[in-house]
Amino acid sequence: MTTRIVTYAEHPELLDGREWGEAWPEYNGHGDVLALYWRHLYDVFPEFQFFLYDDEEHVALAKGHSAPCAWDGTIEGLPEGIDDVITQAFTLKDTDRPVNALTGLAIEIPPEHQGRGLSAVMVRALAQVAARHGFQNLVAPVRPNWKERYPLTPMERYAAWTRADGLPFDPWLRIHHRAGGEMLKPVPHSMRITGTVAEWEEWTGMVFPESGSYVFPHGLAPMEIDRDRDLGLYWEPNVWVRHRVESHS
Repeated sequence: MTTRIVTYAEHPELLDGREWGEAWPEYNGHGDVLALYWRHLYDVFPEFQFFLYDDEEHVALAKGHSAPCAWDGTIEGLPEGIDDVITQAFTLKDTDRPVNALTGLAIEIPPEHQGRGLSAVMVRALAQVAARHGFQNLVAPVRPNWKERYPLTPMERYAAWTRADGLPFDPWLRIHHRAGGEMLKPVPHSMRITGTVAEWEEWTGMVFPESGSYVFPHGLAPMEIDRDRDLGLYWEPNVWVRHRVESHS
């Protein structure tokens, strides 16, 4: 397999109307804040959206999303989560204010290409994109992929779990760790998703007969249903991870 990183700015044809969203649960596409900005990433930050392209298969195997941000290097100075950092990115762009770091927003690997070790390749690719633009830090609000198995466990406890060998319990956090990533802090309220009861029933394939807290398929934490207000509210938690970036010589 011979692969290289190409950006959307360089090869917009690789997007080609393809449905990449199958890598995510349905509800993840309905963030109150994230959905407002997501569709504009290619227009506003084309040089920060990239593909892992296989020169032998002539196909994009995976896709990465990122955006420049401003971070003072302290844990206290981190954005509140993915909603906050993507809002900041677009605000900084609009006001032409300086940026000094890259935030990794998402990595998408279609089901047909999963299990090939591409996750680690894409984490390194994010660092390469950061280095191209002279950033020394890559920070990412990581979505631990086994957290859905333990939705009742607070993220601050889950993120601290380790295996017998001392490595992070969660596979996705483990990939970041092996790539040199440092966990900085959990974010209980990273991405807000609200919808009507009917919308949540469609997104999850469940029925919510009464108001209350529910766990649901692929959810990382419980969500709240208020039938009187016809409202479902969910906050997706994340974990901030930082990678120090080696500059290109």
